[in-house]
Amino acid sequence: MIFMKNILLLLALFIVTDTFGQGRQRKSPHDTLTYANGEVTYGRPHKSDREIFGALIKYGQVWRVGADEATTITFKTDAKFGGETIAAGTYTLFAITNEKEWILILNSELGQWGAFSYEKNKEKDVVKVTVPVEKLSNVVEQLTIWYDADNGKLIIEWDTTKVSVPIKFG
Repeated sequence: MIFMKNILLLLALFIVTDTFGQGRQRKSPHDTLTYANGEVTYGRPHKSDREIFGALIKYGQVWRVGADEATTITFKTDAKFGGETIAAGTYTLFAITNEKEWILILNSELGQWGAFSYEKNKEKDVVKVTVPVEKLSNVVEQLTIWYDADNGKLIIEWDTTKVSVPIKFG
């Protein structure tokens, strides 16, 4: 009888722990992009027949630029991010999306889950850069971040939206 009670107690504890832990489980695949003097680690959600910008990702609100934990960007050397000087180090990358332009934000608070705690950490913003939105003719199904080495730009593409930010090292 005591054995059965212990099993039920453990089962109940597992269910409660699992239920409350759901908010921190990864829902999307993750990728790390390594490029000249830096890297970006981010969750790669799929479009999955959803309307993305202006619907799932609300215009005018802070977005983590990915899924699950907030995206991080590392500069191995000092750099210019959108023309703004950035010290070598790792930062959290956020965006405020709009139809015609995005504000890309580098924040020094690491370990943030999504953008849920951005408001309490916004005083740790290091830089904000405004970049124009380009409309793509083809749909990009899975959020993709890549580095265009020929033009020195970090590119973010998802759905029919593309933004680019110049990065210059040294």
